[in-house]
Amino acid sequence: MKKVTGIGGIFFKCKDPNKVKEWYNKHLGLEAGPYGASFEWRQADDPSKKGLTQWNVNSESAKLYEPSAKEFMINYRVENLEALVEELKTEGVTILDKIETYDYGKFVHILDVEGNKIQLWEPVD
Repeated sequence: MKKVTGIGGIFFKCKDPNKVKEWYNKHLGLEAGPYGASFEWRQADDPSKKGLTQWNVNSESAKLYEPSAKEFMINYRVENLEALVEELKTEGVTILDKIETYDYGKFVHILDVEGNKIQLWEPVD
């Protein structure tokens, strides 16, 4: 079973999200709105299919990263999230929540071996 197919997003905490977004815009040309910035790309094995990688910052008090004490979270793109979650359960991986479905894909959160929170995303490309 193919598991991770790419990076879906990078998220991190900061003291002043607006100031950080302004800095990235001024110095690196990154235009980030309320949900961050989106990077669109084409899949190498099928250029007719688009992909998306998201970048965003959150305040230091953001609860999104809990129970991890880290100041970042990586979102990995995956295929067949339901089957992957079942396999991860049999492997003893901590699954933090139930799969949630939105019009842009399915999501679930897990913890790695060091307690880093990871978001898995099966996108609707």
